[in-house]
Amino acid sequence: MPSDELENRVSALENQVRDLSGRVRAAEQDAAAARVLAGGADRDVSEIRTEIRDFRQATMASFNALREDMLDFRAYVDGRFAQVETGFAQVETAFAKVETGFAKVDSGFAAIRGRLDAAAAGQRQIVELIQTVIDDRRHD
Repeated sequence: MPSDELENRVSALENQVRDLSGRVRAAEQDAAAARVLAGGADRDVSEIRTEIRDFRQATMASFNALREDMLDFRAYVDGRFAQVETGFAQVETAFAKVETGFAKVDSGFAAIRGRLDAAAAGQRQIVELIQTVIDDRRHD
């Protein structure tokens, strides 16, 4: 093998080694950058997990507070409905008393009407008797 050819081959190999060395350094730098990015991603994921956990806790606390408010409101509404029902029961009782009172008044009016009818019948008899006496005196 001629020395020029050997020199060319060695020179080509040296170029390839330089090229490979550059590529290895670039790969090492890429790997280092990837490790830095992965570390940042791990921190980001960790922070997001913490934020999600905090959000979940805050949401649950809000739901629990809302539930308590709803239970309190339901108890209030139930109490108010009970008061309304009690009020209606009192109104019904009062209405029944009024109806009983009207029935007594109607009964009293009926009794008075009966007495007035009896008095009118008695007065009619008295008028008839007086008329009979008057008629008898005229004919005598």
